[in-house]
Amino acid sequence: MLDLTWMAWTWQTATFFAVILALLCAMTVWEWASPGGGPRHGILGLDTTRGDRLFISLLGSAFIHLGWLGFTDLSLWGGTVLSLAYAFAVFRWV
Repeated sequence: MLDLTWMAWTWQTATFFAVILALLCAMTVWEWASPGGGPRHGILGLDTTRGDRLFISLLGSAFIHLGWLGFTDLSLWGGTVLSLAYAFAVFRWV
């Protein structure tokens, strides 16, 4: 049996993972319904697809949250707002 008692399973943690799962499922259905999604040539000069932009936004948001936790004593809601703004920017310009 896998012992997960060391993890801090709060409603916030469960919501975080549920949202990630929902995003991945939604992107899978979207890609199945409309394959390809028309790659874009973004601000960084790279051709990206919807999946690339989702991955970039999730990875960047994780780094933003880690930095927020490591360098500030402020509420995590600030990091969440910053991460959402970053994700919308990624989907708009990358």
